Amino acid sequence: MSLEEAEILRERAEAFLKNAERLLMEGVYDLAAFNIEQYCQLMLKYKLLIKTGTYPRTHSVIRLLRELSKIAEELKELLSSREAMIYLTKIEDTYIGARYLPRRYEEVEVEEMLRFTREVFKPAIDKI
Repeated sequence: MSLEEAEILRERAEAFLKNAERLLMEGVYDLAAFNIEQYCQLMLKYKLLIKTGTYPRTHSVIRLLRELSKIAEELKELLSSREAMIYLTKIEDTYIGARYLPRRYEEVEVEEMLRFTREVFKPAIDKI
């Protein structure tokens, strides 16, 4: 992929994060949760593409994070943190849960996923 294509991934990721914030304010929690997952997934794919020229064809946020941690040692801290793994698993599960399962997300859980994404995930990824 070209640098231009990588930038499209980054721009889409940022748009998903902004959309998640808007949807949360509007009370559309299921789609807000899905947009948080899409932000995380696309940012990891963007960083892998920039750093390695490719990324695995997976939707797993944790697998993508493990791949990126092979070249960015500081990310291993996220993978070894019990709290971070709980949030990452919850975020990863929204890919299926918000799209296909008859499950409703609650305001507080989406707020917490968004808080984690803004305060922990995004700063860690932005450093790479």
